[in-house]
This record gives sequence, C-alpha cells and structure tokens, in this order.
Amino acid sequence: MKNIFEIKRFYIIIFTISLLSLLIALYIEFFLGYPPCKLCIYQRIPYLIAIFITFLGISYSKNLFWLYALLLVFFSSFLLSGYHFGIEQEVFKEFSGCTGNSLDIIDKNELLKILNSEVNSCKNVDFKIFGLSLATINFLLSFIIFILILKVIKNEKNK
Repeated sequence: MKNIFEIKRFYIIIFTISLLSLLIALYIEFFLGYPPCKLCIYQRIPYLIAIFITFLGISYSKNLFWLYALLLVFFSSFLLSGYHFGIEQEVFKEFSGCTGNSLDIIDKNELLKILNSEVNSCKNVDFKIFGLSLATINFLLSFIIFILILKVIKNEKNK
C-alpha cells in the first residue's frame, strides 16, 4: 500500500512543477510584459499535457502507462527546449515562424494582420533568471524530470 502513496506523491510533485511552470510563464508574459516567441508558447504545451496526465496517474496509479506517457511528454519538452536553446546560442537557424519573414501570403488582410503584429524572435533573450534564459531553464528542468521519471519507472519495474 505504501508504494501507491509514493507514486501518487510523485504525480503530485510533477503536477505542482508543471502548474508552477505555466503560472510563472504567464506571469512573466502578462504582468511583467515580456511577450513570448512562438517556441516559448509551444514549450508550454508539454506542461499542460503533464497536468492532465498526472490527474490520470493519480486516479490509476497502479498502471505504468501514465509514467510512460509523462516520460514521452518530458522527452518532447526536452527536445523542444533544447532546440530553442540552440537557436538562442546560434547553434541552429531560426525557423521561419520565429522571424516573421515567412511572407508567402496571398491574402492582403492576412498580410496586414501579420505586419501589425510584432513577432518576437526566438533567438532574442529578453528575460533571464539567474542569468539563464527561460528556454535554458526549461531545457534543464525537462531533463531532470525526464531522468526522475526513468528512475521511478525502473523502481516500479523492480518491485
């Protein structure tokens, strides 16, 4: 019986980290006034998915499927934030969605809409915490959570 409570506690920790990550990102965007780039917005999706998976994991904690689902979610978060970190460090080239230079538009109304909205470049780091960009922090956090989930899965398989 103790094992189920440990797994539920682990899901609650992942839920808390995911929720706090989303709330901090929204606070930085809406209250501090730092607009996110497209990759910053995409990096929020795995945390949102993780919140839903943790609810299912708490409800059905005897099933390892939810741990594997979380593993996949945080691996994708690790890859996405790693790509964003690579763009910031100029290891990778920005994709056209980051720069606003993708003007393959035929409709003039859509062109005006894009010209009036400022697209924040993915390589610009406007906000840092302890000298680290949010993409860097997400990269490290996703990696740590991914490793923790691997350890929990290994522990559960050995029982």
